[in-house]
Amino acid sequence: MDKVLLITGASSGIGAATARAASAAGWRVGLMARSQGKLDELVAELGQDRAIAVAADVTSAEAQHDAIAKVVERFGRLDAAFANAGMGTSSKSAETADLDDWRELLDVNIWGLLVTARIVLPELRKTKGHLLLTGSRAAKIELSGSVYGATKHFVHGFAANLLAEMRPWGGRCTVLAPGIVDTAFFDSPKPDGLKPEDVANAAVYALEQPPHVAIGEVTLMPVPQS
Repeated sequence: MDKVLLITGASSGIGAATARAASAAGWRVGLMARSQGKLDELVAELGQDRAIAVAADVTSAEAQHDAIAKVVERFGRLDAAFANAGMGTSSKSAETADLDDWRELLDVNIWGLLVTARIVLPELRKTKGHLLLTGSRAAKIELSGSVYGATKHFVHGFAANLLAEMRPWGGRCTVLAPGIVDTAFFDSPKPDGLKPEDVANAAVYALEQPPHVAIGEVTLMPVPQS
């Protein structure tokens, strides 16, 4: 039976690229994001026998619970989940930042990820499954006033703690830490950055390791083109 992967933030960028890469590797995929239209297009591309679209806002625990339940009901199991949904902020200063922007950033990057983990872990325990989280190289460097970077510090710390919790029952947890990725996440193109497919390939690499191997972290950096 094909394994099943849930992906949040699946409508574009890293999430959509991972859906394509995982599907090509033989996985069935549950696609979660706010944009039903984009998810439906991706399902049409991958095939309705390979993918299901479940629109939900990750900041809503109820919406996530219902969406994940639909994936499990459709495919009968959950072998892996990729908590990839996230957002950035244009604010560069803690002194002048908009507090509402900070609240939204925390709700998506931390609360949304925590909710995903809490809901999928009981299902992953059944299959000795795998949880992937999107971190960032921003968690490893000094970025003046960056709350975004701080949210990714949280993701990296939580991933290590999840790995410790999951390991005794055969589960695995991996945090992916890319540098700049050329996606719509940024206001302007980043042609010298990584491509979403680069991160997707790293995700599938971690997923495809034999059961006795846990990839705790994968850091990806673009190589300068000039």
